[in-house]
Amino acid sequence: MNEELFISGRNIHNIDPHLEIWEFPIALYLFLGGLAAGILLFASIAVLLDKEEKLPTTTIWAPIIAPIAIVIGLVALVFDLSHKMFVWQLYLAIRIESPMSWGAWVLLIVTPLSFLWVFSDLRKIFPKLDWKFPVLYKLEAFIREHKKFLAMVLIPLCLILGIYTGILLSAFNARPLWNNAILGPLFLTSGLSTAAAAIILLAKSDYEKHLFSKIDVGLIIIEIGLIIHMVMGYYAGGEAQIDAIQILINGDYSTMFFVFLVGLGLLFPLLLEVLELWGLKLSVIIPAILVLIGGLVFRILMVDAGQLTRILY
Repeated sequence: MNEELFISGRNIHNIDPHLEIWEFPIALYLFLGGLAAGILLFASIAVLLDKEEKLPTTTIWAPIIAPIAIVIGLVALVFDLSHKMFVWQLYLAIRIESPMSWGAWVLLIVTPLSFLWVFSDLRKIFPKLDWKFPVLYKLEAFIREHKKFLAMVLIPLCLILGIYTGILLSAFNARPLWNNAILGPLFLTSGLSTAAAAIILLAKSDYEKHLFSKIDVGLIIIEIGLIIHMVMGYYAGGEAQIDAIQILINGDYSTMFFVFLVGLGLLFPLLLEVLELWGLKLSVIIPAILVLIGGLVFRILMVDAGQLTRILY
């Protein structure tokens, strides 16, 4: 009797019938990474345009969030890893074709730069702060003198970081809900929108709140357009893509998609911000909070729903 060995990918724990590996820590990591990238991008642009005095929240106060968000996000990422002690191996090589390698190296650069940005303004935040070591005054003066150069370095890095949070998912060909080129620009736009919302919440001047309300309105409109384009792209695809989008349109995640993301996370804050810009006395706090919640919901939705979709042959 001849024996034959069959190797199958079916019935593998955590993978079949659907992937169950990435949970909330990954969604939190993607949200915080996009938020930090957006905040540092806005701060860098403001510095290059010499708007530090007119936009103090954008350039001084909001960037405090960036390093904190990155560190919390990285902790969440490491917490989710199965082999935490081997995370350092990501930095033994650079793989151009790997989004995860891009993200690891960009974060390695952006994290210390975000701390340096905050450090350069600490004595503006705390006027009574007195450095005990003269070298810290020299470092502060050096960063302040080269702040525009730091901003020029951060702009492309933040764009890469913001897009990477979406490309990280879209690189998975076997998950049709993730395998969409629009996710990179969509995650970047969403990250910028959450950053604008954070600045609105922290801003004290009406000028800064009004400016970033305008910016956020534009970003939300772009985000809605990208989501529509994404959905239409799935319906124009093959059977796997059409089946994948059903989980958002009329499946288990349709309520989360239409009510919490599209409705409360995009359309309602868009309406409130437009009405506020038209002169109605409305609080900007509510739409800003809704945008931040919507940004987190979007990432939870894509991470969880994407793992339920698959290509069957």
